[in-house]
Amino acid sequence: MDPLVKLDNEKCELLHDPEKYRRLVGKLNYLTITRPDISFAVSVVSQFMSAPRTTHWQAVLHIVRYLKGAPGRGLIFRDRGHLHIAGYSDPDCLEVTGYSDADWAGCPVDRRSTSGYCIFLGGNLVSWKSKKQSVVSRSSAEAEIRAMANVTGELQWIHMLLTEIGFSATRLSTLHCDNKSAMHIASNSVFHERTKHIEVDCHYVREKVNCGELKLVHTRSEEQLADIFTKPLRSGRVSYICHQLGLYDMYAQT
Repeated sequence: MDPLVKLDNEKCELLHDPEKYRRLVGKLNYLTITRPDISFAVSVVSQFMSAPRTTHWQAVLHIVRYLKGAPGRGLIFRDRGHLHIAGYSDPDCLEVTGYSDADWAGCPVDRRSTSGYCIFLGGNLVSWKSKKQSVVSRSSAEAEIRAMANVTGELQWIHMLLTEIGFSATRLSTLHCDNKSAMHIASNSVFHERTKHIEVDCHYVREKVNCGELKLVHTRSEEQLADIFTKPLRSGRVSYICHQLGLYDMYAQT
């Protein structure tokens, strides 16, 4: 998406044929199963299905043009050397790493934040999500805490699944976050009135940290891979994150 364009539900005229918009967006929703790089863009245009306008249609065509630029791009799963972890003798131990991010008050319509995360299993991308938060966050730290709670639940589910199918979950999950305030709130046992309204999410994340199931790691904004699931980015930034996510074009020249 164009980072300079903010879509809303008031500007420009309504589409004469809204059904074509709904059909195309519906097809793009299915494509997000294998193309995580368009998850945020598709989630944004999906918010205007009831009354699409010409600007929304142009945004959808922008996504299609991006896809046509690399029709063979997709996820490649391979052995990245994460199966045998130093310090553990169990060869079935897999490394689980997550990235969590939030775009505070990024929606110009209702000023709700957008949460995004991606999870790597053995160095391969296995889970990702881009979703607008259900409530308005009054600070960036609050938005980040809500995003961290969502990805913590997903990390716990993946650990339970690995245990059920026979893989040992002897190593704690690692969660990368670029907001130090949110990390401090999640690790600090002292609450005050500014965090009372998000105590449930804070307690949930802190419980997993204290019991040794989750490790919080601060990462620079430049290395935050979940950035692509929360906001529109420039082409150079998109290319970098896609490479880090394991998205490759099978038709690209080697």
